[in-house]
Amino acid sequence: MLREISEEVRVNLKDRLRDVRHVIRRHRHDSPAQQARQGEEARPSFPIREIEGLLGHAASAFDDMMSVAETLVPRERSGRMSGLTPKPLGVYFASGDAALAGERAFRRDMYALAKAVLAERKADGVRVREANFTAVHTAVERQHAELFQRLTREGDWAGRVALVAALSAALLVEFLNHDPLRQGETAATAVRSGRTFAISCLAPVALAVGLASVDTSSKPEPDLLEIALLATDARFDRILAACNGNDPLDELTTVFATLLAHLL
Repeated sequence: MLREISEEVRVNLKDRLRDVRHVIRRHRHDSPAQQARQGEEARPSFPIREIEGLLGHAASAFDDMMSVAETLVPRERSGRMSGLTPKPLGVYFASGDAALAGERAFRRDMYALAKAVLAERKADGVRVREANFTAVHTAVERQHAELFQRLTREGDWAGRVALVAALSAALLVEFLNHDPLRQGETAATAVRSGRTFAISCLAPVALAVGLASVDTSSKPEPDLLEIALLATDARFDRILAACNGNDPLDELTTVFATLLAHLL
C-alpha cells in the first residue's frame, strides 16, 4: 500500500504516527506527567478517576506493544550514538536511478542522527520531523549542484576537504532554514528550544556527514557522529558566530574546513 502513495505522503504519515506515539507516551499510567497530575489534582467524583486510570493503562499497553514492534525493525530504532554511521554526500545526492534511494537514505539517516544527538543532549521532549529533511535535501541539491559535480571529479585531498566543507556548511544552513526540531510542552524543553539549541544539535550531524565524505575509498569509522559531537562542542562559539554572521555559508565553510583537516 505504501508503495502506491507519494513519497511526501509517506514521510508526513510517519511524522504523524510519531506524534500520536508521543501523545500516547504522555498518557501512560506510569508516566511522570500523569503521576504529577494525579498528585496535584483533587480526587474527582467516581468514575472519572477510574476511567482515566483505565485509559492510562490502555495507553501503556499500546506503547509497550509499539516498543516490542520496534525491536523487530532495528533500522528504525534511533536515539543511540553507537552504530550510527552517515553515508558520503555522493550517496545521498546521487543522480540517475540512484537519486530516489539516495534521498530516502538521507532523510532516514538525518532523522536517526538528529535523534541520537538529542538523546545525548538529554532532550527527550524534543521531536524530529523527518519530512523537513526532504526540503533540506531539495534545497541543497538545487542550490549546490555544481559543487556536487566538482566533488565527483576531485581527487586531490585538500580540494575534497574544501568542497566537503562547503557542502557540510550548506547542510547546516538548510537544517536551520527548515528546522526539523519540534519542542515538547514542558518548560524545560521550551527553554532548550531556539536557534542556539538547534545549532548545537544539528551542527554535529552536518560535520559527521562531512567526515564520511572526504575519503570514500574506505569504510567510514563507526564513531563519526561521536567525533563530530565532541568537535562541534569544542568549537561551538565559532560555529554559533558563523551561523549568526553576515555570510553564514562562507563563514561555516571556513570553520568546517578547519575541523575536517584536523580530524581526518
